[in-house]
Amino acid sequence: MGTMLVTGGAGFIGSNFVRMVRERDLAEVVVLDTLTYAGNLANLDGCDAEFVRGSVTDAALVDELVGGCDTVVHFAAESHNDNSLRDPSPFVTTNVVGTFTLLEAVRRHGTRLHHISTDEVFGDLPVEGEEKFTETTPYNPSSPYSATKAGSDHLVRAWVRSFGVNATISNCSNNYGPYQHIEKFIPRQITNILDGRPAKLYGTGAQVRDWIHVDDHNDAVLAILERGRAGETYNIGAGLEKTSNKQVIEMICEIMGGSFEHVADRPGHDQRYAMDAAKLTAELGWAPRYTAGLRDGLEKTIAWYRDNEAWWRGAKEGVEKRYAESGQ
Repeated sequence: MGTMLVTGGAGFIGSNFVRMVRERDLAEVVVLDTLTYAGNLANLDGCDAEFVRGSVTDAALVDELVGGCDTVVHFAAESHNDNSLRDPSPFVTTNVVGTFTLLEAVRRHGTRLHHISTDEVFGDLPVEGEEKFTETTPYNPSSPYSATKAGSDHLVRAWVRSFGVNATISNCSNNYGPYQHIEKFIPRQITNILDGRPAKLYGTGAQVRDWIHVDDHNDAVLAILERGRAGETYNIGAGLEKTSNKQVIEMICEIMGGSFEHVADRPGHDQRYAMDAAKLTAELGWAPRYTAGLRDGLEKTIAWYRDNEAWWRGAKEGVEKRYAESGQ
């Protein structure tokens, strides 16, 4: 893959992706990241990647970096639903304007692009039922975050059709694993219990998510980069969508010996996500490695947070203060 530019490569999924690319010796890597609260340079320790601090909205910088790379993988995004409800403006800037800026650069240089998106662009599904999101499911975003990600997806498709940009898109279900910011659902519960606090469950916890380990997600992205068809979209999911938020917290509490309490639900909280990854499996031969169920991945993730307290400790009080202000 020559030289690869990874935007948002100091974030949770991006840094795990960079680590995988370098461990497999697939490409030289340049990381572009602004190092906002969700980006952490320590995530890249030992990765042997070039780091550039800057914004994906900086047209001159993006053009320079894209011009020196063979492939671009676009992880950079504001991604937390609760934050998008408090202040949507950074989501519009990063997710929409940033993607536009990147698209213009890859158009000028003829560079291969893979755009990382989310299952949240589809809205949600009834808790009871067997329906899953496919690549042709109409978009129905529920939050400023998912709306801006939907907008970025549409921009990529328009640049493919209008300008012949060589791009693919993947929409993935909820990721978990090491290096995930502790504002997110699973690491928040883990670090609460490690901190002697109860885990926090939104509302009744009936919401269902299709959890996927970050390594499985990134392995699928590499399969798309290596074998995916230009202009195509691929759903990524591990098929674990029968697990409710309440069951996830109960599993974490059982493993760690903790307890949980109910807190106010999130406004507009989506009920169920379920991804149909049949196209990815049939066309590219991809399959998840964490097939024994969610518990196996959770045990490894809990061990990582237990062993790496110095990585998350400094952010904990600020995260819990923000949640407390909204009754969560």
